[in-house]
Parts: sequence; C-alpha cells; structure tokens
Amino acid sequence: MAFEPRTRLYVTADLATGAGVALDASQAHYLKTVLRLPPGAPVALFNGRDGEWRAAIESFGKESGTVRVERQTREQLREPDLWLAFAPVKRARIDFLVEKATELGVSALQPLFTERTQVERMNLDRLRANVREAAEQTERLTIPEVRPPLPLDRALALWPADRRLLLCDESGASPDIASALRAEQPGVWGLLTGPEGGFTERELDALRKLPFVCAVGLGPRVLRADTAALAALAVFQALLGDWRRGDGARRRG
Repeated sequence: MAFEPRTRLYVTADLATGAGVALDASQAHYLKTVLRLPPGAPVALFNGRDGEWRAAIESFGKESGTVRVERQTREQLREPDLWLAFAPVKRARIDFLVEKATELGVSALQPLFTERTQVERMNLDRLRANVREAAEQTERLTIPEVRPPLPLDRALALWPADRRLLLCDESGASPDIASALRAEQPGVWGLLTGPEGGFTERELDALRKLPFVCAVGLGPRVLRADTAALAALAVFQALLGDWRRGDGARRRG
C-alpha cells in the first residue's frame, strides 16, 4: 500500500491528475526549510471543491515550489453549514478562538461590534491564515470564511430569516443549552456570543424579540467570551451537528 502523506496544504488551484500546482513562498518555506522534505516527497492537497489529492513535491525555487498532483484520495464531502458570530476579543484569545472554531466545524466566522466590544481593529489576514492552518491540521476539506466585522444591528438586519440563531445569554434568564437544543431540529444554524462583560440589556431585549433567535444559558459559571463560544459549539455539534455521526472524529497529535 502506498504511503499516504500526513502533510496537508490548502491551495486555490483546481486539482486533477497530472496538474502542476505552484506553492506560495510560505508553503515552499514550510516544506523545504521547516519539514526538510525533498523533491519526490508526498503531500496532500485540498481546495474546498475537489476533495483531497495526493501530490508529490516536484521542485523548489528560492521562494517558490511546485507539486505535481497524482490521484484523488478523498471525495469532496458535504460539511456542516454552521456560522459563528462573535464579539472580537484580544489578539491571543481571538487567534485561539478562530483556530478551535475551525476544528469544531464552523463554516463562517462573523466578527461583530457590540456596545461593550473593546477591540476596535482586527487583522483579518492573520485570522484567515490561522483558519487555513487549523483546517490543514484537522483534516477538513474546506476552510471557514472569515468575514469583515459588522455592527451587531447591521448583522442582524442582514441575517437570513431561515437560519436559526443560537444566542448565548449570560443573564441567567434562558433555558440551559442542552434542554433547549433537544427541543430543536437540525438545519442551518448560527451561534452568537457576546464580548467580555456580555451583551447590554438593550441588545438582549432586541435579540430575544427576533423570531429566528433561540436564547440559551451556558451553565452556572461565568465564562470568558472565547470559552463560551467553544462550549456552545461543542454542545451544538453533539446534539444537532455532525458529532452525531457514527464514524466519530479522528484525532491527530
């Protein structure tokens, strides 16, 4: 049996047998200098459209490289359509949040500016690099979309009416997340978490009045914003998401 590569790279090029794919400078540096892989070494490629393909390193330039596609190893599978809308937190914690949300199967990340949001600027290029690396490591076949930030009111005005929104309500006035989700049905969903300090009463009141919102509590303890988002994602995936599949998730060291 041919050795299957563990090194995975996300590329934008179309993938087909015999195709040559150019590596960007960071990918070439990673393969050549960090991993010290020689020409001929196998790598896996995916682009979010064509499944996963085995390829072999063809050559390296000074700041470039080329791989040659050999054969498909996994077909493109349908992945969860699950959005995470969140108030951004400080740099180290937002990097952690988007990485782990990618591992948990989020398809889109929507930063929101709320009344108590303290972060005013975001490096979207860095966040997109983080989700790409996380998708490569977690064996996903897609990478989440990282969207530009929006004010909360604007995001709610644009929210699709047929997409349910799970509101993580820290006020203690909502049913617990597990009980609430057991009464719901699978479908297209989004999760919404607030900033450190939580949503204001005005924001919570407006959110609870929206017909597509399901407000839930996350237990008796006060959770940091990033912890709340990841806890809600895990419970959602276990009760209504793709953790219910019988094949289980593969873990990598």
